[in-house]
Amino acid sequence: MLEPSIPRAATAPGTYHPLSIGAHWLTLALLAAIYALIEMRGIFPKSSDAHQLMKTWHNMLGLTVFGLVFVRLALRAVYPAPSIDPPPPAWQDTLARAMHWALYAFLLVMPLLGWMLLSAKGKPIPWFGLELPALMAPDRSTAKALEEIHEVIGVLGYGLIGVHAAAALWHHYAMRDDTLHHMWPPARPRPPAGSAPRVAHEPE
Repeated sequence: MLEPSIPRAATAPGTYHPLSIGAHWLTLALLAAIYALIEMRGIFPKSSDAHQLMKTWHNMLGLTVFGLVFVRLALRAVYPAPSIDPPPPAWQDTLARAMHWALYAFLLVMPLLGWMLLSAKGKPIPWFGLELPALMAPDRSTAKALEEIHEVIGVLGYGLIGVHAAAALWHHYAMRDDTLHHMWPPARPRPPAGSAPRVAHEPE
């Protein structure tokens, strides 16, 4: 987690802080792996080691996203989001904020449901060599209900992620603002006009 003494580093105009950018793309990579693991596990028989290994990694990466969300929320508090140029209409700004908070809720609720599901099934909750505590006592009916909810929200997650990506592309190509550039590392500053580049001289 972040230390409270982290200084407020200057953020380049039109971009998020590099830590926020890194956390964003790491979240995307983890989500891609999580969905791939759970979709591809059916390639192997349920009783096979490969099937179980893919489920284990699905669970561990999901719990990693759960922790990463709190890091991202802390970064959001320390390093505010840059303004969009040109500014969008108020209704678009409101809709974008609602979408962002819906994504945060999804990233928190899904891993938490998975944690509760493993607990209700009476299974261990592994996380890279550690075993996390159960959140509830084993119960078959509760486990079945949680599994159904987890699967439904997982399908809705495809839509949330797709709409989020489509909105970023729409802002970039249709609105022609700098929304998409916010999540790219800032460009290297150009040298002042008229300054000649230094040329290394070979020894005579």
